[in-house]
Amino acid sequence: MNWKRLIFIALISYGGYNYLSNHPVTYLGNPASSLAPKQTNLQQDSVNTTDFKYNGYTIKPLQDFDITARVLSTEHYAFDREADLAKVDLALGWGPMSDDAILKQIDISQRNRFYYWHVDAFPIPREAIETNSANMHMVAADSQIEKTLKSIRPGQSVKISGYLIEATANDGWHWKSSLSRQDTGAGACELVYVNAISIN
Repeated sequence: MNWKRLIFIALISYGGYNYLSNHPVTYLGNPASSLAPKQTNLQQDSVNTTDFKYNGYTIKPLQDFDITARVLSTEHYAFDREADLAKVDLALGWGPMSDDAILKQIDISQRNRFYYWHVDAFPIPREAIETNSANMHMVAADSQIEKTLKSIRPGQSVKISGYLIEATANDGWHWKSSLSRQDTGAGACELVYVNAISIN
């Protein structure tokens, strides 16, 4: 077998893997969650009230955070600075933005750490789209959680528990989570330290 054939096989294999790992699964046909993400003050007797180090960054927990949602889109990162912390972004939807009938009418994509949507005609009001979905940067607590995050596909339902954080570097660089589901644009994404995750 010559080297050209080997390269061809490798490219086909990679293309097939990339397609299968990113191809949306079939929607369930009903909302993944009717509830908004749950965000609460840190439990004072919990270990997550203390700043800690992660890959050379200081992590400050801000709020406890739990969410059950439909995965609208996934994006993996490796080369930007933020990838030191979050290698996976998930665009997540809840309430009407986890409903198959609505999502079929919305084009969704991600790039450059943002989540984008487009409609030809609004199936629900703009505000409902904006307040029932978000792009979230996922910081994995361990290697198994990171592996699970990388395996997630659009269309799946996920349950994530952890907390919203602010990350700071010694050179002054920092990255802080939004603490609201009502904001949009730059600074509106959640930065989530993931302690537990399950795919339903």
